[in-house]
Amino acid sequence: MASLLQYSTLPLSNNHCSSSLPSLTCHLSKRSNRNTQKLLEKKKYHIKKSLICQSGIDELAFIELPGTKEAKAELIGSLKLKLLSAVSGLNRGLAASEEDLKKADAAAKELESCAGAVDLSADLDKLQGRWKLIYSSAFSGRTLGGSRPGPPTGRLLPITLGQVFQRIDVLSKDFDNIVELELGAPWPLPPAELTATLAHKFELIGSSTIKITFEKTTVKTTGILSQLPPFEVPRIPDQLRPPSNTGSGEFEVTYIDSDTRVTRGDRGELRVFVIS
Repeated sequence: MASLLQYSTLPLSNNHCSSSLPSLTCHLSKRSNRNTQKLLEKKKYHIKKSLICQSGIDELAFIELPGTKEAKAELIGSLKLKLLSAVSGLNRGLAASEEDLKKADAAAKELESCAGAVDLSADLDKLQGRWKLIYSSAFSGRTLGGSRPGPPTGRLLPITLGQVFQRIDVLSKDFDNIVELELGAPWPLPPAELTATLAHKFELIGSSTIKITFEKTTVKTTGILSQLPPFEVPRIPDQLRPPSNTGSGEFEVTYIDSDTRVTRGDRGELRVFVIS
């Protein structure tokens, strides 16, 4: 009668959480338990992931069991680090080449696939906080938008983009995009530094899609002009808005934990945030 023994091994591949290990079949011909142990050591299996050992009269088969939560969490952490490494040094995407865009997208897809679907309906509090944008694929086109471009940066206008934040309050449903900008001025005047806050309200659509509706833009000067009071930028009347700028938008949260968030927007952009 076949007997069941249990061993533990490291996964052979770290590419995917759901990767399966092919069955290992070994003809025994009256091998003893000691010989079986030597076989395991020879194949360099180590402690981590469970295998079931199914032994018959003349063969021994090892079949991989699903990994533990600890092993999956470790792999997710590794893939998150891979994504953060892929987007580092790209100046939030402004310096990204076509190859950089592909690497970042591939790393994000690996993390998204491994972590699984996001369900914010059960844990909306994960969105709470002030998030710093560290990468946007849209910035590679030197604009603040995606397929529907926003203001140009550094080409047609003397604008230098600073840090970009998202401030989210899950109780009030406030969703603010905060952008630091530097506006060039004729010599000898110093450049003007300012912070633009684009205020929105948000709602959860489904389990992981966020819809934001624009309300107003407030600008506050900083630096040497910080004493000036903030002012609100007049909103373009809805009837004068171009079809591509309706004042609202949607994006999907494809990965989120306590300090990192990945989103994919309705403008086709990939964005990576860290808690600030």
